[in-house]
Amino acid sequence: TATSPPVFRFFIHSPTMKFALFATLLASASAFMAPAAPKASTSLAAEDMSVGAMQPLGFFDPLGYIDSPEKFERYRAVERKHGRIAMISFAGVIVHNNKWTFDGYLSPSQNLKFSDINEGIGGLFQVPKAGLAQILVVCALVELAWWPASQLDGDYGIRLGKWNNWDRDPDRKIRQQNSELNNGRAAMMGITGNIVGQVVTGQTFAEQAAAGHFSPFGDGQGFF
Repeated sequence: TATSPPVFRFFIHSPTMKFALFATLLASASAFMAPAAPKASTSLAAEDMSVGAMQPLGFFDPLGYIDSPEKFERYRAVERKHGRIAMISFAGVIVHNNKWTFDGYLSPSQNLKFSDINEGIGGLFQVPKAGLAQILVVCALVELAWWPASQLDGDYGIRLGKWNNWDRDPDRKIRQQNSELNNGRAAMMGITGNIVGQVVTGQTFAEQAAAGHFSPFGDGQGFF
């Protein structure tokens, strides 16, 4: 199999990290579970609950977590946000594994170029602490001010002409909201599977694809 940086080898073999990844995988599976439809107090709430309840499961809440429209609204906001983050993350996996990187230096003081960063999850540990801090600051700005998480409907007024002119085409709004939720659910599973697959095999997405190694078992060459 491909070799990994020392920090990443620790990441791969650490029992704590393996347990954390397993827990993350289980949590991500819940993204495909559309919540059960409680008795809505208003027609608006009932309309919102229909979004994302796709066949064949429809509304699915076997543990009875959703017992009010307010709780549903909160859980749906969390699902939507995580789906958006996962879609961007998986797009980043595709971009980085194709070695499409910025020119120049990530950290001139450390003589570290963008192209020096590993394509897989191990690359996270190669980013200097100051760089990680900058990423967290930008995320906090988005989360608290620019697109605040407290706005549970997730609609920040971004309109792209006729493509999502929901006021004039309400049916398109429902179709696009369903598409966003379903794509987000798939992306959450996809990015989780990508990380778990790399931890188990020690190969990045590109390395697995080049070797035809899509099973987490075996010697890293061929499907099995």
